Formats: sequence, structure tokens, C-alpha cells
Amino acid sequence: MTDRAGTPAEPDPPATEDEDTAPGAPEEPRRRRHWLRWTALGCAVVVLAAAGVGWWFYRKLDDNITTDTTAAAELEKYEKERPPAGTTAARNILIIGSDTRAGAGNRKYGKDEGTQRSDTTILLHLAAGKSSATAVSLPRDLMVTIPSCRKADGTRTREQFAQFNWAFEFGGTACTIRTVEKLTGIRVDHHMVIDFRGFKKMVDAVDGVEVCLKEPVDDTDAKLKLPAGRQTLHGEQALGFVRARKSIGNGSDTERMDRQQQFLGALVNKVQSDGVLLNPTKLYPVLDAATKAITTDPGLDSLKDLYDLARAMRAIPTAKVQFLTVPRRSYRYDANRDELVQPAASELFKQLREDNPIAVTPESGEHGGDGKPDDSGTVPPSATPTFTGRNAAEGVCE
Repeated sequence: MTDRAGTPAEPDPPATEDEDTAPGAPEEPRRRRHWLRWTALGCAVVVLAAAGVGWWFYRKLDDNITTDTTAAAELEKYEKERPPAGTTAARNILIIGSDTRAGAGNRKYGKDEGTQRSDTTILLHLAAGKSSATAVSLPRDLMVTIPSCRKADGTRTREQFAQFNWAFEFGGTACTIRTVEKLTGIRVDHHMVIDFRGFKKMVDAVDGVEVCLKEPVDDTDAKLKLPAGRQTLHGEQALGFVRARKSIGNGSDTERMDRQQQFLGALVNKVQSDGVLLNPTKLYPVLDAATKAITTDPGLDSLKDLYDLARAMRAIPTAKVQFLTVPRRSYRYDANRDELVQPAASELFKQLREDNPIAVTPESGEHGGDGKPDDSGTVPPSATPTFTGRNAAEGVCE
């Protein structure tokens, strides 16, 4: 074809219309492209919705956490007298189980809502490099020097030699931390406080913890009635089990702390299991219960902080998660109180302070039964000092 001048005409440009959508194009390709576009849009909506839900869950869990700014402010006043911060990445966290009757769900454990004492206190040492975790129980009846502390009404107590759990009653968390630091020479980096109700919810969130009883238990004070044998305890029963003192075994606080350590080891095992950590329907209730249960310092008051802590614990083999009680014996002037056994206790504190390894054995080892050394109180030389205790790999029923 030529133009009017007789020169060949250029061919027409190709059509811009998609061949699949042009008139007369087959229907199947057109439908397929239409479906793909809507699928892409749907996926985008789902992703955005999931992100929004995830953010909502994050904010909800983050807002559950209660921050203890009062203790942080009080501790700042005594910074010069506190042990220096460690030079390694090791961390020391003081975990306090409060026996306060205040708050929803706690009144049935007693009428005394005006006082609170530390029913259980554990110093948790997380070694640098995530190589081990050592939880040291501090007996509530241990005789210690409690410094002058500020009370809730603004008045101050005098420095005195008294049983350890009075520190929490006198001046709350800050007073307890200062007492522990004075006793051990170990800097407390963070703290957590959990009450009765919070403990129960944590146990329920993991669907209970298994225990074994050689004999049936009927303890009115602990609100606990159980048959002998293997069984799974849930919230209320679990709380009674770790608090019972007079009705299980010989009725001593020594045996009660050992029982608490066994139970916590089993709880750690349960939380670390893939059935919880890799199952969103189980993990969220655990996180919800945990964040609602605790009051913590500003350094651990976000979900990210707690997640980093949980991840560090997750990396530690359960055989390296150790539980023991500070070496002690009956106080020489009162059999109902305790005193430290020296130099074994000082050796333990030194090892933790310097982030050196220790070992635990369930039987009477170098330090004798119940965390004691030999009769003279000396610690036999050893590459790794050994104390009576247990690890999380050992179940309650072993």
C-alpha cells in the first residue's frame, strides 16, 4: 500500500489492547487474569489484617505488665552502697513471690490485707553466653541484717537483724533487694514480683504441671486435698502444693523449698516444650498470664524485654537450669529460724558474683545434705564447686 505521493506507507502500529481482553479473545485467559488480580488484592488485605491483629495482641500483652517505678527511684538513692554492676553479660534477677492478700482472688488466703511478706524469694543468675541458669532460694526465715528502709507511709525503719521476709514487709521490693545485695554482694539487675493469683494463672496457662505424691495430703491451711500417686495439678492445687508446709513430709520449710524447686523445674520444662512455644493457641494464654502476673522494674517492663529473657532461657539446656537453696542450718538461738553455713554460702555467692560455674547434685555431695558443707563448714577444693540441688531436666516424679 502507498500514499498519495506513491511512496510506501508505514504499517499501522500494533494494537495496545491486551490480546486476552480484546474483542473476540478467548474467555478462559480473561477470567484467569481477573481471578489473579482479585487473589493478589485478597492476600494484601489478609496480610494487613494479620499485621493489625498482631499489633493489637502485642499492645495488649505489653499493657498487661505493671512497672515498679517506686523501687527503682528508691534504689537510686543508695547507688553508692550497692554492689557494682557486673562486667560480663551475666544478669541477676530477683524473683519475689508475695503473700499479699490484697487484690482480686487473693483474699481467701487470709484476712491480713495490711501486710505483705515474701513467701518465696529466688535469686536467678543467668550466666553470660546463655550457658546456664542458677536459681538460689533464700529461706524466708533466714536471719539477716535488714538495712534502714523507707516504709509505704514515708517513715523509716531502723537497721536490724531479723528474719529475711520482714524486709518485704518493711520496705517492699527496694528493701528486699538491698537486703539481698548486702547479704550476697551480688548486684540485682532486675526484679519481678508475682502474687498468688498470678502464679495460679501461669500454671493453668500451660494446662497444669505433673507431680507425684507418696502419701495423700489434706491441708486445710493450704486449701489442699490430694490423693497419693502421679497427678497433674492446676492453679489452685498447684499453689497449695508449693505453699503447704505442715502436711507434706516433715513439715519443714526446707522440704517446702525443695518442693518449690521441683515444681518450678517442671514448669520450666513445660513452658520450654515445643507444644507450648510452637503452638500459638497455647503460647498466647501463657504470655497473657505471665504479663498479667508480674510487676517488674523499668528494665523488664516491655514484651520485648520479657521475650528476650524467655529466648535466653530457651537457649539453655534444661540440664543447665539449676535449683538450689543457699547453704544454711538452724539458727543457733532459735531452731525456728535459719542462719548461713560458712564459708560455703560465701563460696556460692562468690561463684555467682564472678559468673563462675557451679554444679548441683540431688544427693549429699561435697557440701552434705541440704546444701551444707562438711561439719566444719569448709568447702573441699574442686574445679567446679558442688552444692545440693537439682536441675530442670529432673521431673518432679523422678
